[in-house]
Amino acid sequence: MFNKKKGLILSLTVASSILLATGCGGTEKSSTDSGKGKDGDLPAVGATIYKFDDNFMSYVRRAMETAADGKVNLMLNDSQNDQAKQVEQVDTLIAKGAKSLAINLVDPKAAQTIIDKAKVKDIPVIFFNKEPDASVLAGYEKAYYVGTTSSESGVIQGELIAKAWEANKDKWDKNGDGKLQYVLLKGEPGHPDAEARTKFVIDTVKEKGIEVDELALDTGMWDAMKATEKMDAWIAKYNEDIEFVIANNDGMALGAIASLEKAGYFSGDKFMPVVGVDAIPEALEMIEKGKMVGTVLNDAKNQGAATVQLAANAANGKDVLEGTEWKLDDKKAVRVPYVEITKNNIQVGKDAYK
Repeated sequence: MFNKKKGLILSLTVASSILLATGCGGTEKSSTDSGKGKDGDLPAVGATIYKFDDNFMSYVRRAMETAADGKVNLMLNDSQNDQAKQVEQVDTLIAKGAKSLAINLVDPKAAQTIIDKAKVKDIPVIFFNKEPDASVLAGYEKAYYVGTTSSESGVIQGELIAKAWEANKDKWDKNGDGKLQYVLLKGEPGHPDAEARTKFVIDTVKEKGIEVDELALDTGMWDAMKATEKMDAWIAKYNEDIEFVIANNDGMALGAIASLEKAGYFSGDKFMPVVGVDAIPEALEMIEKGKMVGTVLNDAKNQGAATVQLAANAANGKDVLEGTEWKLDDKKAVRVPYVEITKNNIQVGKDAYK
């Protein structure tokens, strides 16, 4: 009798252990799957973002997740700014049965490698935010791009700077020479947006008839902390000679502001005009507080939504534009427009993140 009871207890214990293990396994989700359990029955879209902790891309990612809900199984990966890792992630996504790929490249030059992998399985590819070379897109009929016209953000930022400078020249032209002395925080060297913004912002200011002197230009790699370090060094070297801080993105603009605050700016009458690009909520807050002159809305919400809409259509074997408001240009790209944001129209920026 004792042996029977002992056997029964042992059997129940083993059964409970198996059930518990099965239960735990059932609640585990793949680190690349951002969807809920129900998404398993939906077509899979394999997606990568060059790094999750990039200020702007974090908002694009949220928009993608929102757009994907109930429509596709979005398998989303953080490439951690490592191109080799991203290529491995693409291999894994293809092996997991992705019906289309949405790729925010670490290095735009790697686009052909991604296409070569997708092409073997006849998988459509939607690149977003970092634009591949036009010839690469043209070489595969199922490759597309969602992003912006890089030069447009530089032009709009330049127009913003010119208007603000002319309106405040009496206060901002510290040495009274009529020239705008600036420092510029550049994004990742070689990145199409960084190169275009750096060129066109200054070209536009000059076209508006404003003379400029470049005191310093260096990369902050889109990163707030790196921008703070650069700005610390520039303040130590140039101090009152700096009359304007131009940043290729809001993350670096915020980093510059942190440095300027340490140096006593934005207190009393000590002010430094700072401009960025992206119109992320943190930057909008700085504009409202009078610590940023303005920014340029880089529409994360629509970029994320458009990327998923095209990828979802592709995954379902439809025309990528079916049921959307988007159009493709002659480079097979959807272009989401930029918008100037200042205190006067700040609600436009806020509405983009609702």
